Amino acid sequence: TPRVLLIDSYDSFTYNLAALCRRSIPHCIVHIIRNDQLDWDVLRSNLHYFSAIVVGPGPGSPLLEEDVGIVKHVWHLEERLLIPVFGVCLGLQSLAVEYGAALKRLAVVKHGQISLIRHEGVEIFKAVGEINAVRYHSLHVELRDDAEIEALAWADDGPDENGIVVMGIKHTSKPFWAVQYHPESVMTSGGGWEVLSNFWRLAKNWLVSRNRSVQPWDVHAHNTFGAPWPWPPSPETKNLEVARNVDTVVLQLPGVSVPGICEMLGVGDETSPFVLLDSAARPGRWSIIGCFDATTPIISYFLGDTYVTTRRGNRISHLPLGSHDIWSWLASFMRERKAKGGCTDSPFWGGLMGYLSYELGVDSLGVPLSACQQPGRNPDVNLAFIDRSIVVNVETGEIFVQSLIPEDSAWIASIVQTLKRLGSEAARSTKRSYVISSVVDVILPDRDLYISRIKQAQEHLRSGNSYELCLTAQTKVTVGKSHTLPSTGSSSSSWELYKSLRTTNPAPHAAYLRLHPSTLVCSSPERFLSFSRPPRPVCQLRPIKGTLRKGPGITRAVAERALKGSQKEVAENLMIVDLIRHDLHGVVGDDVEVRQFCEVEEYETVWQLVSVIEGSGSIRCARESDEQELGWEALKRSMPPGSMTGAPKKRSVEILQTLEDTERSIYSGVCGYWCVSGAGDWSVVIRSCFKFDDACGVELASDPPSTEEWTIGAGGAITDLSDPEQEWDEMVLKLQSTLRAF
Repeated sequence: TPRVLLIDSYDSFTYNLAALCRRSIPHCIVHIIRNDQLDWDVLRSNLHYFSAIVVGPGPGSPLLEEDVGIVKHVWHLEERLLIPVFGVCLGLQSLAVEYGAALKRLAVVKHGQISLIRHEGVEIFKAVGEINAVRYHSLHVELRDDAEIEALAWADDGPDENGIVVMGIKHTSKPFWAVQYHPESVMTSGGGWEVLSNFWRLAKNWLVSRNRSVQPWDVHAHNTFGAPWPWPPSPETKNLEVARNVDTVVLQLPGVSVPGICEMLGVGDETSPFVLLDSAARPGRWSIIGCFDATTPIISYFLGDTYVTTRRGNRISHLPLGSHDIWSWLASFMRERKAKGGCTDSPFWGGLMGYLSYELGVDSLGVPLSACQQPGRNPDVNLAFIDRSIVVNVETGEIFVQSLIPEDSAWIASIVQTLKRLGSEAARSTKRSYVISSVVDVILPDRDLYISRIKQAQEHLRSGNSYELCLTAQTKVTVGKSHTLPSTGSSSSSWELYKSLRTTNPAPHAAYLRLHPSTLVCSSPERFLSFSRPPRPVCQLRPIKGTLRKGPGITRAVAERALKGSQKEVAENLMIVDLIRHDLHGVVGDDVEVRQFCEVEEYETVWQLVSVIEGSGSIRCARESDEQELGWEALKRSMPPGSMTGAPKKRSVEILQTLEDTERSIYSGVCGYWCVSGAGDWSVVIRSCFKFDDACGVELASDPPSTEEWTIGAGGAITDLSDPEQEWDEMVLKLQSTLRAF
């Protein structure tokens, strides 16, 4: 059985390459290590356990030891320890420079762009036809005539760009081959598995000719390299009996509005918690309202704390994390609250609703938070466990009234009667206007500073440190507090603000979350991750890169030409698709598919360029507990959203910390739900604003301050093709979609 060692240089496409190896090399076992995980002497003395090495791509330069780690030593193995090696991107550059090639910058960077690859059909390109390959690089190599490296493939970028660029090489006497392009990209055709298969054919022949054998795997090897990828399931957890049943009553009330239901439930009381996940526009379908009582637990957590805070009414408890991190603590919490018997048509039966911050995702990458981004006042986790809920199908008017509380028929009956009464009133009501507090001050990002940071970001891209960077900035809006609003009799300025935003910028993944001390008003167009309920759960991500606002004459045909015809928009989308495939492969293993690539979808106010990636864990999930928590694990591994960082994710996040002055907090995080059935749906927090209240609800009611400050985040994906002035304009346009609500 072939055993392959894949060396990862902290890239965001590594698991895609591992999946390609498993497809290309029959029955192979793939082990993955980071390029700084083992001392070179340790790795060198244990290479006899492997048939071949694959050196993966990564950010940075092959000339910098902190970027390539042990990789540079691989190319200088002595004869008795030689092993076939295949390099990709940074792997090719490292091989070439170790044997005398010159490292140069491309005049025109190639990130997420597809090129025709010329080759002569020999070595790793034997019997390979036309190759159209995705490139992610800003550096390239120029070979010396007398070098031990021979070129096998090229791309012709034309005299106005980079001229002829080396795309494939081999060592003239050692079993080393490499390609500059990315064979693992979803849009590479002709030079992917075919080239890897040829590498394995050459590697096998070389091993046989040298009479090399691979040492059988043993305990020492396992202790040194760990388990192969795909990673095995987590250790068995106690599978608690499902004790809860979901009680449901279904109504048909097409005239009832979601805001009307919320106001019936008392959303106007600013001192009380409230959660609404709202499909306020197409193609959204479901709106979910959490119904609170005095015992509803609100769970909050700040990064760095050793405990979780739970609030039930005025009772506050601090529960130690113990051996858990916050992710596994919440998984354990939900494991004890599984339920059955809910209506299969309803997406949510009860469970956790709320948000997870951007910094929570940064922490999960192992990136230390910089001084300016230490956890702030808004919790990094702010979730309510919802026992009672109202779910509305906004397309049909079907309403599900649900409870997880035993013998809760009286509450259900009361809500049903109130909704029926609301339905009859809705038929007679007229549209209300929204009264928003006066804006006292707006502090916009500094234009010159933002543009200078765009240029700094582009320098990182040209240096090979990243392929794409999502740069953001914050706007502060101070408003006078409204205490009684004549339109509704409401005392909640934040609810009025949400209704205004819902009107001016309707979105399929809107949200109104009031979980003190945080209030989030959101009109996100972008679903991040959804996962279906077991059995055989499917995780789906829908990244958006490319937006065109609707207007006179902007037909679908015009939108498709503008978006699908834009090299920049398609390249941005492709980079995030490949990153998301990597994130999903890391959780579910091989079974990841791109169901839709760069298709134009119609939304209420815009046309969007959307891709769809799905991963199934049915093969890997041997136990019910694995299926129940698969989506949660996918959420943890995928945070923060790649569309809000760039790629490679870890290096991009590190760079962004040097380019942004404040923590992003709730913005760029996710909001959504994790249902007791195992299903979940989370959206990216964009086109949103949030505030922090220093005081708890009781104090707010007795002595409310005269003003409140809201934070709006906005930004954009910076590539080498970006025009700094246009990127500023795009950021302001996104900002205005939320600012208009004030």
